[in-house]
Amino acid sequence: MKKYGIFCKRQVLLLKLLFNDMELLLKYFPELNEGQKSCFAALFNLYIEWNSKINVISRKDIEHLYEHHVLHSLAIGKFIRFRPSTTVLDAGTGGGFPGIPLSILFPESSFLLVDSTGKKINVAQAIIDSIGLLNVKTRHCRIEEEKTQFDFVVSRAVATLPELVKVVRKNIRKEQFNSLPNGLISLKGGDIQRETSSFSKHIVIQNLSAYFKEAYFETKKLIYLPL
Repeated sequence: MKKYGIFCKRQVLLLKLLFNDMELLLKYFPELNEGQKSCFAALFNLYIEWNSKINVISRKDIEHLYEHHVLHSLAIGKFIRFRPSTTVLDAGTGGGFPGIPLSILFPESSFLLVDSTGKKINVAQAIIDSIGLLNVKTRHCRIEEEKTQFDFVVSRAVATLPELVKVVRKNIRKEQFNSLPNGLISLKGGDIQRETSSFSKHIVIQNLSAYFKEAYFETKKLIYLPL
């Protein structure tokens, strides 16, 4: 009976967290349709389940899944609205960020999620399959091995900017039709002055606190570099 009581309390807590997290998403993305809401809500149990088996998100951070990972990923959707048929490479996706949230937000764009760690990319693929996302594929490889060209490359702090530009420049195609030139969009935190200084002529640095008011985003930035 005691174990059952503990289980029930945990379930109530998880449901409360999910409700609060969905409210947070809708606060900034009120235009989400019912299908998108369902997909975003499904991420909660899926990541908790998979994270108990494979540590793709810090165990201390899993309760902040939506704010620290989903909403953080969706900052790219505040910066640019990908037009239908846009192709996006998520370089170093880990367990699926920012690619999976972005693929839900932009169902008419197509995404390839690449990571060199097999366990993590397997988690991303399992979550994609569970939700039934049709506009996302995954590949287990190093970024250097992926030769296909895309409109944009996105990432979340997988390498310094010079290192990332060096390996993804080949993946940016010349033909463009979005509101911004094709290029790299990277989510970073902390002091980025040193790694961005050599790109100062073309780079755009956006503070995420301009999009989201939560304290977590005060030190977070989006870097856009046309390539």
